[in-house]
Amino acid sequence: MSDFGRFTLPYGSFTVPGERRRRVGVAVDEHVLDLTSAAAVVVPRHAELFARGTLDAFLATGPETWHHVREALLEWVGDDTHQHVVEKHLIDREQVQLAVPFTIGDYVDFYASEQHASNVGRIFRPDSEPLTPNWKHLPIGYHGRSGTIFESGTAIRRPHGQRREAGGAIEFGPSTRLDIEAEVGFVVGGKPTVGQAIGLDDADRHLFGMCLVNDWSARDIQAWEYVPLGPFLGKSFATSMSSWIVPIQALEAVRVPPPPRTHALTAYLDDSDTDPWGLDIQLQVSLNGTTISRPPFNTMYWTAAQMLAHMTVNGAGTRPGDFFASGTVSGNGPTERGSLLELSWNGQEPLSLDDGSTRAFLLDGDTVTIDAVAAGPDGRRLWLGEVTGTVTA
Repeated sequence: MSDFGRFTLPYGSFTVPGERRRRVGVAVDEHVLDLTSAAAVVVPRHAELFARGTLDAFLATGPETWHHVREALLEWVGDDTHQHVVEKHLIDREQVQLAVPFTIGDYVDFYASEQHASNVGRIFRPDSEPLTPNWKHLPIGYHGRSGTIFESGTAIRRPHGQRREAGGAIEFGPSTRLDIEAEVGFVVGGKPTVGQAIGLDDADRHLFGMCLVNDWSARDIQAWEYVPLGPFLGKSFATSMSSWIVPIQALEAVRVPPPPRTHALTAYLDDSDTDPWGLDIQLQVSLNGTTISRPPFNTMYWTAAQMLAHMTVNGAGTRPGDFFASGTVSGNGPTERGSLLELSWNGQEPLSLDDGSTRAFLLDGDTVTIDAVAAGPDGRRLWLGEVTGTVTA
């Protein structure tokens, strides 16, 4: 377990042993500040937002309230004069049980890494252009299944489905090519929108926070079913998210320009004259304790603001608690790829683990952990949490 420090201040929802009542918490160092009980002192005019133990009411308020609460928390945990009050509401993080901290509405998964999309194209279409003709013109995505988004630590049952064997026979059974996808997720809040496109300049009024995501993928099931309508059973069985939501406001220091645009963009996606929405975040993926990849998020071609703009440009509404993910994060180098499909090049180049074993895809009992860091103010290193899961039969 790593230390969140006293600047990141991510939000979560938790219970303590012997109680079923959920509470809203804020991670402080290696502790949890019980905001449900402390809010009456820390943010008295907003205390009711945290009474039910989830972030639902807080997400619905909007950026002015998000900013006010964060500023109050920074003052309370950073000022020694408040320490005696803060300590009354601190709980050791190891003593709490975390849960998905908000009610998830719609879920969209994108495909925003040029490096990942190019690698997949080279693997499956070696005689064609790696990227499809539309890829540089719009953020490609699909609607996922919000009911199978689980908090970090939830066991992942190996999915069953149809797959086409090498000889052409169709068989049903457990996936034999179970994979990971290291991603970054974004939580939507603020005023609901209906029939209203969210422009790039309005993104900060709707993007509340980020977390880490492992969008587990059954490559054999997906390969057989995805033509012509895209992912279904090969993706819908499980998506894991880290239990702490890092406020977007905590990442101001790591907002950077995205990679150079190689194609002219339609006006609603043209971010050449807007505040940058690239994020200089460094992910790390480990399998059974062996670090297998370090994908950089600053290489992502499409930004969170562009994803949100594209999601809503046709008038599709948003609600507080909607959630979308970036798609697999991959960098330029072979040790920066965010999926086993790429790391093993579709099984042709199995990975060697520290215990002497090799992997092309996941076996039962394998544990995958994704965490991330970013630079903070004054050169401080910010830990952004982790998402972990173990595969079961």
